[in-house]
Amino acid sequence: MKRFLLLLPLLLAACAPSAEGGLLLPTPAAATPSVAAPRPTGTAPYPPRPQYQPGELVDYTAQTGDTLPALAAHFNTTVGEILAANPFIPESATTMPPGMPMQIPIYYLPDWGSPYRILPDSLFVNGPAQSGFDTAAFVEQSGGWLKDYRTYAAGANRSGAEVVDYVAQNFSLSPRLLLALLEYQSGALTQPDPGAWADYPLRYEERSHRGVYLQLVWAADRLNDGYYRWRAGLPVELVHPDGRGERPDPWQNAATVGLQVLFNALEPQTDFWAATAPEGFAATYAALFGDPWRADIPHIPGSLTQPEMRLPYDATEVWAYTGAPHTAWGTGQPWAAVDFAPPSTASGCQKSDQWAEAVADGIVTRSETGIVELDLDGDGDGHTGWVVFYLHVATEGRAALGAALKAGDPVGHPSCEGGHTTGTHIHIARKYNGEWILADGPIPFTMGGWVTRRGGAPYRGTLERYGQVVTASEQAASASLIPAEPKPSPTPELP
Repeated sequence: MKRFLLLLPLLLAACAPSAEGGLLLPTPAAATPSVAAPRPTGTAPYPPRPQYQPGELVDYTAQTGDTLPALAAHFNTTVGEILAANPFIPESATTMPPGMPMQIPIYYLPDWGSPYRILPDSLFVNGPAQSGFDTAAFVEQSGGWLKDYRTYAAGANRSGAEVVDYVAQNFSLSPRLLLALLEYQSGALTQPDPGAWADYPLRYEERSHRGVYLQLVWAADRLNDGYYRWRAGLPVELVHPDGRGERPDPWQNAATVGLQVLFNALEPQTDFWAATAPEGFAATYAALFGDPWRADIPHIPGSLTQPEMRLPYDATEVWAYTGAPHTAWGTGQPWAAVDFAPPSTASGCQKSDQWAEAVADGIVTRSETGIVELDLDGDGDGHTGWVVFYLHVATEGRAALGAALKAGDPVGHPSCEGGHTTGTHIHIARKYNGEWILADGPIPFTMGGWVTRRGGAPYRGTLERYGQVVTASEQAASASLIPAEPKPSPTPELP
């Protein structure tokens, strides 16, 4: 067996690695006063929640993507207590059916935030609601400065619309959301120039994040971190400049939490209360694209399960599990991706003859430097259904756009392309209807029967199958080697 050497997967930002939402762009004449002007300040626009008795049952209507562990964290209770209060829910439940009435035992925590919901989750992600949306056409008909914006970003000269689409695709965020942020912060679609915010159009004044592209990358990281922390039931605490802390309201939705995290990080350039109130960002979004709640179609169904998937390489070979759950793209959450490294006789970024393979049948809907996306529902639209995302795929031998692959067909060779990493490997993650699916949770990433379990830090954790445990190691230590399966016996020839 070949010896495994250092295959450290340290990944930069790439992996670190109408009323129905039509085009309702206001003309510059109808625009509100310049968004570059100082914003009004405000105070919490909501009354405090009552101080519930410990374990008191409160009414709750399930939202898209809700899971029992996350709800237990939001309401400071336990999965067991939720199940006891709702005996119709099976213990094996994954996602809750949107709209299902529930009762949840609540245990009070201080400093709950606003119950106002800014945007539906289905319009936060780059999912079915964004299928067919033409960012370039939308920007072209606008009267704002983004129409004529050009820059060099991520290895190519790009228009403002192309920058928006590039960030939206990589982070799996709605391009409409990103356009509305640029409009709210610097009038990108209605003002002839960004005024004082030319270098920092999202008002995040940091020299290492000058220009539209790097501003959007910074914002996308914070949006996703807030959204997926809420999805996972992880702590989210907003600390305001006066030192006061705030927790999201337990009834809140993930998209609103993501926006709250972003606008809190932008203080004092953007007043948090003004931005997160109905007259703030939500009003700007509605002016551009219509009432988002009328266009909301829940994108995560109840009882979602992963289709069967095999390991992303020939299971008769011995590969190393070099990265347990970590970010799918960017930094922070979502911990949706895992890493596998092929055998190597040398450390670092080496050309590999091994193949990363399709985990299931699908259509290649994206094939570019370092990246392949495989659409498993076969409709050729990467916004819908299950999509498997591969990163660090070598250019030579990479599966072509539109290729129809069967499970086990080559996707491409593992490499260091498509981001910054110090060792040859494949980074793989899942999406459903544009939402990154966390690698460990009620719908764990399962390949060839190996179930993903996260550890206490990114890249830490295990794969488990039938009592076998493989522990992730960036150095491809012996405990990280995934046992090879027996090669199938050749089929005897008929006489």
